[in-house]
Amino acid sequence: MNANRQASTYSLLRQHGVDRRDFLKFCTAITACMGLEATMVPQVVAAMETKPRIPVLWLHGLECTCCSESFIRSSHPITQDVVLNMISLDYDDTLQAAAGEQCEEIRKKIMKDYKGRYILAVEGNAPTKDGGVYCTVGGRSFLDILKETAEDAHAIVAWGSCASNGCVQNAHPNPTGAEPIKRIISHKPIINVPGCPPIAEVMTGVLTYILTFDQLPELDRNGRPKMFYGQRIHDKCYRRAFFDAGQYVEAWDDDGARKGWCLYKMGCRGPSTYNACSSMKWNNGVSFPIGSGHPCIGCSEENFWDNGPFYKRLSSIPAPGIDSTPDAVGKTLVTLTGIGVAAHLASYWVRRASGKELPGSTTSAVEKPAEKE
Repeated sequence: MNANRQASTYSLLRQHGVDRRDFLKFCTAITACMGLEATMVPQVVAAMETKPRIPVLWLHGLECTCCSESFIRSSHPITQDVVLNMISLDYDDTLQAAAGEQCEEIRKKIMKDYKGRYILAVEGNAPTKDGGVYCTVGGRSFLDILKETAEDAHAIVAWGSCASNGCVQNAHPNPTGAEPIKRIISHKPIINVPGCPPIAEVMTGVLTYILTFDQLPELDRNGRPKMFYGQRIHDKCYRRAFFDAGQYVEAWDDDGARKGWCLYKMGCRGPSTYNACSSMKWNNGVSFPIGSGHPCIGCSEENFWDNGPFYKRLSSIPAPGIDSTPDAVGKTLVTLTGIGVAAHLASYWVRRASGKELPGSTTSAVEKPAEKE
């Protein structure tokens, strides 16, 4: 097992039948996904060819396993292979074959052998009420297991909205006292990768960055990697032009919906949601919720479950007029220009009547040179 753990990502991919061409395609694609220049591709390739895999312990708390589903069901040709081979996934109580005391011993052994070097990946959050009894693994509360495993971790990756911001379990009235990882663990660096679920290539990109540069990616104020959460979905949405023109879907399956108009009035949270959905999309870049006719629900933002109802227009985002068209905009500009000209003429005649300006001259009376005697 130790020899296999020390093997590089590429060597294991070759064992799984991934050829050189597909490997280089993946490295190029994931470099672009991370927002890096093309000149960085050789560095990504070198890291995957030479560096040993990252030891990872993957815990599951209160969640629906959609993050793991996203991970292993990616449509990219080798993303799922990279995910399962880039990291030395020695403990994952959803994917592992072992069970019971045997797998718990594996977790403790990795914690000891790789103290301060392993990555703790957490999917789901932890209930804190009544001693955390509402989520137990092997007779122990998930809250205790989380704290124990985090103690000697190099860093923590919070997969999905449950681990990053609490998601539905943390929503009001939160009967189990479920809390995101950042409110439980405060002495370790945490990378939040929110989304319900997050995009598979985003998850892979975070791991690739850590493997390539031996450091954590730059994070925003919410602990999210800026390279994937640095722009609003609204900024790259193909429906943005309809938003700017004031053309909105008013009801499901109306004429505007058939024409692909903006979903803002149907409750779309794209203008206030930071994620890569509109640029990277899903299903190998085929589409994303807005592209499929459903408004964004803002699942990568804090408290998004309590910011509902989902199908209600956001009152805090100013929107252009509903009937704005190029002709209407042109008429408005002509009107404003006319008002400006009228104001200028009125100002001129007022100055002339007061004797401060002479006909045919731009020089005022007080500034006119005195005539010679």
